[in-house]
Amino acid sequence: MKIKGRVWKFGDHIDTDVIIPARYLNTSDPYELAKHCMEDADPEFASKVKEGDIIVAGENFGCGSSREHAPIAIKYAGISCVVAKSFARIFFRNAFNTGLPIVECPEAVEKTDEGDELLVDLEAGKIVNLTKGLEFEIEPIPDFMMELLKAGGLIPYIKSKV
Repeated sequence: MKIKGRVWKFGDHIDTDVIIPARYLNTSDPYELAKHCMEDADPEFASKVKEGDIIVAGENFGCGSSREHAPIAIKYAGISCVVAKSFARIFFRNAFNTGLPIVECPEAVEKTDEGDELLVDLEAGKIVNLTKGLEFEIEPIPDFMMELLKAGGLIPYIKSKV
């Protein structure tokens, strides 16, 4: 699975309330959630992001509450992948369960700027910064987790097996 997109960069400790503010949790409609994705960090984010774009962030991305709304809002906003220095454990699991590809690569985060174009090859285990001509190694996604991503998340995966 190869993902190519333009980078939106955020810092450390982006919590789930920044990803999708609690004031919008009165719906589970993914398209409605997407309209408010990252609005407390960048009020115009949802209107500027394009399908396939990539979020690059610092440490502990997705910390805070365990709501699945956060990776859903990101995915339905059009983000194809999140690259971070590290992820909060519950966000990590929720991302795969909702079919949002995420990878940890501190070096790529340090050497990537907003607006750069990245190619993330999940199966080959590499990130290429196409803007700067840099390549970074990442841990390949385990096969069973790749199956979840390819199916679109845990629920579609289970439905395909029934």
